[in-house]
Amino acid sequence: MDAFFAAVEQRDRPELRGLPVIVGGDPNVRGVVATCSYEERRFGIRSAMSAARARSLCPQAIFVRPRMDAYREVSRQVMTILRSYTALVEPLSLDEAFLDVTAATTDGTLAVEIAREILDRIHRETGLTASAGVSYNKLLAKLASDWRKPHGLFVIPPERGLAFLAPLPVGKLHGVGPATVKKLSAMGVETVLDLRNLSLEFLVTHFGKSGGWFYDVARAIDERPVQPSRQRKSVGTERTFSKNLADRSVMLTTLQEMAAQVAARLQVLHLAGHTVHIKARFPDFTTVTRAYTATEGIGSADAIAAWLPELLDRAVPKSTSVRLLGITMSGLVNVLAASRVAHQMNLLDGILIQG
Repeated sequence: MDAFFAAVEQRDRPELRGLPVIVGGDPNVRGVVATCSYEERRFGIRSAMSAARARSLCPQAIFVRPRMDAYREVSRQVMTILRSYTALVEPLSLDEAFLDVTAATTDGTLAVEIAREILDRIHRETGLTASAGVSYNKLLAKLASDWRKPHGLFVIPPERGLAFLAPLPVGKLHGVGPATVKKLSAMGVETVLDLRNLSLEFLVTHFGKSGGWFYDVARAIDERPVQPSRQRKSVGTERTFSKNLADRSVMLTTLQEMAAQVAARLQVLHLAGHTVHIKARFPDFTTVTRAYTATEGIGSADAIAAWLPELLDRAVPKSTSVRLLGITMSGLVNVLAASRVAHQMNLLDGILIQG
């Protein structure tokens, strides 16, 4: 989906259409940008930027508080559309998913035709725009989906995969984070083509198991299948800040906003988690995680947020700045399955009592 949260706000409030909209915290109360409309992006505003900084870049910006219930409902509509074309749908977040339409193309229908029809239906049925990438593996499909935003469609055929990747910065590759980019840069590796010129032995020596992955993706090799019912081990999100963040109140506000996003994803997936993790990365790229485990499943934003002040204090010493914050829920349980089991147990108890 294109600028998802902001697009929903502009759809539901016609007076916001065509105006620069930021969904996130109040700039007067040290908030953070969750997402912004395309009108805002022309000013250099990006997710995870402080709301105050965003206001300075675009004084006329309109700030809107997130409405996770509204975004969750649109997500449900979109996922229903996707599943009408294939059962092989793997949601990545509220507004993004992988589809495997191989079976739907056996009659001669082209994947690009399916993608175009999906985009048209999303626009017609939700009033929102989306973008799609079509290719022969997840790596390239994801990159293609970002190539023609907003409301775009881009195809990378097998014979173009290597050439498409070659000039891209290595940081565009799935699994290559900022610390790895920095390490590769020190080795003189800036582009995917540079990475492709390194041997498997060299990459494994310097990056361990990840080196094998880097070797493959530099060659457009990605054999991960689309997994619609894979057993998730965790659900989370994180933000890297454009500047190191030292204000603890902004840190907490950011974590609370991420808690709402994680809770929304859990609800879409019918999951709850037993363990809340927060992650903090410092300016020297060292990373710490801290966690709290509850006896019962946690699924709401408020329940997750209740543990954030304590976890933040444990993870980030006073007067310390961070470059990244994240929240993850693990120890996941299927809420629907748990509800069915509880219902069955109640019925059984009733039968035993009657007997």
